[in-house]
Amino acid sequence: MASGQAHPPFEEESPRPSTSVRCPEVVVDDEVPGPSAPWVDPSPQSQSLGLKRKMEWSDESEEELEEELELESAPEPEDTWVAETLCGLKMKLKRKRASSVLPEHHEAFNRLLGDPVVQKFLAWDKDLRVSDKYLLAMVIAYFSRAGLFSWQYQRIHFFLALYLASDMEEDNQAPKQDIFSFLYGKNYSQRPLFHKLRYQLLCSMRWRTWVSPEEMEEIQAYDPEHWVWARERTLIS
Repeated sequence: MASGQAHPPFEEESPRPSTSVRCPEVVVDDEVPGPSAPWVDPSPQSQSLGLKRKMEWSDESEEELEEELELESAPEPEDTWVAETLCGLKMKLKRKRASSVLPEHHEAFNRLLGDPVVQKFLAWDKDLRVSDKYLLAMVIAYFSRAGLFSWQYQRIHFFLALYLASDMEEDNQAPKQDIFSFLYGKNYSQRPLFHKLRYQLLCSMRWRTWVSPEEMEEIQAYDPEHWVWARERTLIS
């Protein structure tokens, strides 16, 4: 006999998308360049990301890191035309480049400048071989092209972007090696993972690594008194 009781419909719970984003920690020794104690941002955003206190470079962590740096490409802004001169019925138009750099990208950059490892690196690069004002401006430009939210940018993104900027602007390969020397010392085992993340960042930027002089000037004009713009090689005696 069929039961007269109505059974509630089966409700299938849809999986909740994971919002946890974890980025690899790069650590530096207080005495000499190389790995040491990691730094964790105490902000609520960092806590929500579940950052690890210590990075373990294992096969499992490589797979996780490859998933963590799956970036969505930021849409490329469209240029506009503005009237430059007007003489009678004749008008001369000038293309005005649409910048993709937003205030939030400057905020992400400034936040990372407070990272103790980044601070040590900038102090370590006394000759400005890999962190002069132009390369640092390119870091902000790359942040605007990568497609991450501003709070998602972590220490590793700073060094990845700086490496790409040096690769784009410098003919000498030595400055890029300075980044590895500082981060890893003589340990070569972590470099392949760095290059994997670098490639993923490049793809998210659609390989747009060239930054025009006009865009660099615009980035610096956002906060012309910022102390990083004083990092000019010609000023070093």
